[in-house]
Amino acid sequence: MAGESHGPMEQFVIKPLINLELGGANISYSNSALFMTFAVLATFALFWVATRHRTMVPSRWQSVAEVMYEFVGGMVKDNVGLEGMRYFPFIFTLFMFILFGNFLGLLPYSFTFTSHIIVNAVLALFIFISVTVIGFARHGMHYFSLFCPPGTPLPVAFILVPIEVMSYFIRPVSLSLRLFANMLAGHVLLKVLAGFIITLPVWAGIVPFSAVFAVTLLEIMVAAIQAYVFALLTCIYLNDAINLH
Repeated sequence: MAGESHGPMEQFVIKPLINLELGGANISYSNSALFMTFAVLATFALFWVATRHRTMVPSRWQSVAEVMYEFVGGMVKDNVGLEGMRYFPFIFTLFMFILFGNFLGLLPYSFTFTSHIIVNAVLALFIFISVTVIGFARHGMHYFSLFCPPGTPLPVAFILVPIEVMSYFIRPVSLSLRLFANMLAGHVLLKVLAGFIITLPVWAGIVPFSAVFAVTLLEIMVAAIQAYVFALLTCIYLNDAINLH
């Protein structure tokens, strides 16, 4: 274990900061929970600063907040329609939470909670259950037409229905794995490249340092894209529940 303490996977170890137990269950406040708290506080701070002194000519922070608000609002309208705007607060909160979680994880000595599949799986499972409940609440048993549209020939239905059912239930798995894999792979690569810089002389560390700089820029882009993809797929699943096919 001692040889692995400074390996590239060390950054993903969940460490309890405040040990707590409830009914024999470990509910300790960990570094993962700490950075989730930071993500929430960072989102709150951004919009508090942006909206504290609202003006007709927006300030820089107000412009940033308005761009994010309009960006997510446009994504919901384009993929779900006006009916989907009632769910905009949830989609917007989800997007900002993942976005700040990804960005905070790029800071030195930080923790990327989106690199843990259990965190992403809980979010994805909540979305899956919520979308399914919305679908049945709006359409009743007609929601099953999502798996077999009306007018489908019987021979085709025998093939189509199992495929559609499988793809439907695999949604939370693919949603959580996509974010987990991208965050995990990028951070491991950064850690490995950074290790070369420490072990090499200054003159020889220029190449790995340049690689770390390039990968960091790529990771910033990936962090934003993955938050967008997570929110976008949520919108697409929500569209199926509201508008069916």
